[in-house]
Amino acid sequence: MKQLGFYIDLSSCVGCKTCELACKDRKNLPMGVRIRRVREYGGGTWKNQDGYLMPDGVYTYFVAAACMHCSKPACVEVCPTGAMTKNKDNGIVAIDRDVCIGCGSCIDACPYDAPSLNEEEEKMYKCDLCMDKLAEGMNPECVDACLQRCIKVDEVSKLQKDYKTKLNEAAPLADASLTDPSLVLRPHRYTQKPGSTNGKIINTTEL
Repeated sequence: MKQLGFYIDLSSCVGCKTCELACKDRKNLPMGVRIRRVREYGGGTWKNQDGYLMPDGVYTYFVAAACMHCSKPACVEVCPTGAMTKNKDNGIVAIDRDVCIGCGSCIDACPYDAPSLNEEEEKMYKCDLCMDKLAEGMNPECVDACLQRCIKVDEVSKLQKDYKTKLNEAAPLADASLTDPSLVLRPHRYTQKPGSTNGKIINTTEL
């Protein structure tokens, strides 16, 4: 089976959130429904040195994340109606909203907080890699919107070969062993491992 997934260049992302806005606009999402989130992760502190505040191990980087179209999608396993499915031809995990009852089981199961509930419709939303655009040979909206060209979508094996990395986890994302995300990351120089206590999400109020 072909498995499509994301390549994210953590070393170049500046946290502008243009990908978030482009996604919301493309999907015409209401307030509160967000299927792509940019998390700022950082650590270190500042110390007083001769009356001046000096950085002491200070770092920060950004992680743009949406549905990971996992090889072992927890959301598919727990969906009580079968609305959440994994495409056998391209590996995309998608929601059939005609079948979805908005129960939120997928939210509870997903370690990436990818699904989002539209309370007005009582239906779940999540990234589907802009399947309609892919079918026409175009890029997903987030790919074209990224100012730094940090995001790519292709077969995971090709992305791993092209960018010479198999890294598919980084704090604050979940441990990749949980669901085997279809993700390829170019690390930032300060990238931490999942579960690291050396940093924290800095922009929690935005999420």
